[in-house]
Amino acid sequence: METATARAAMADRGLIVHLAFGSMASQTLRAAVRLGVFDLIGDGRRPAGEVAADAGAEHQPMTRLLRALAGLGLMEEHEPDAFSVTPAGALLVSGRPDSLTSFVRMFTDPAIVRAWDGLESSVRTGEIAFDAVFGTDFFSHLGRHPELSADFNAAMSQASEETAAVLPQAYDFGRFTSVTDVGGGDGSVLAGILAAHPALTGVVHDTQDGLAQAPKTLDRRGVADRCSLAPGDFFRSVPGGSDLYLIKSVLHDWSDDQAATILGHCRAVLPPGGRVLIVEPVLPEVVGTGATAHAADGGITYLSDLNMLVNLGGRERTRKDFEELCHRAGLSLLSATPLREAAPFYLIECAAR
Repeated sequence: METATARAAMADRGLIVHLAFGSMASQTLRAAVRLGVFDLIGDGRRPAGEVAADAGAEHQPMTRLLRALAGLGLMEEHEPDAFSVTPAGALLVSGRPDSLTSFVRMFTDPAIVRAWDGLESSVRTGEIAFDAVFGTDFFSHLGRHPELSADFNAAMSQASEETAAVLPQAYDFGRFTSVTDVGGGDGSVLAGILAAHPALTGVVHDTQDGLAQAPKTLDRRGVADRCSLAPGDFFRSVPGGSDLYLIKSVLHDWSDDQAATILGHCRAVLPPGGRVLIVEPVLPEVVGTGATAHAADGGITYLSDLNMLVNLGGRERTRKDFEELCHRAGLSLLSATPLREAAPFYLIECAAR
């Protein structure tokens, strides 16, 4: 008879095997997205041979790929060689507003994956593996590879959609007159806020490349007449004139010194009564043990922290870390509130000291 101890031991072994196969699962996703199999199957049921022919692939290997996707919960095989897309897999159909195709393309791209080979070295030295592998920093590399840069911008937009849907109702934006989104990319987050608050005006501040898709986003959301674009470098300055400065998923890309610089520039233009609103994950002071260590997001935030180490030199932070950053920048952290419908993000509200 199988004992509870034996079952637990099997579960532990299964966890290790599952994690060891993780890179294979991600490359299975990458191949499927690049071959367009989710688009080719759509909302119907198709034989693998037809999918292979349309994708320019061989029948037998395609069947094996689709079965692997079924094993991962993204396809369903109804009878031998006939497949449909599951609700989870449908998130990889391109063209959907909630599609994650660009997110998958970006985070399975060699530009991201190769630097992870240097994780051990980064842990030993604290140095950025990406720079050693590619001979330049991540964002300079993006600038030299337009297709990768487009995937990055689209991935960031896709990753922001859930937060953009929740954020306008999660904070009292109505008490402000103007919001500047620092590092706001295509403007999707700010567009959601402006759409929900018709009296508000906005500014999207980012590099010229980062703002490439912003006019289209703002026009699609019907807020282009209340939002301007401010190309620039937030390490040099941020534009003045707003009473709220929003910084979402920016500070974790950078070291503490760099993050303090960005916040300091916001503080320099903050009017009396103004606020800085940071939207990022907040790590607990202690991870915990057992089930509590496997965070609500499956531990992804901690993997993101390591991704920042190897690719960018940034980090995810605890509340104490954010308090220290704010203090260095002349700000006080007033509150850190979880965005429960957009976990693991928090709203971190700051004011001038």
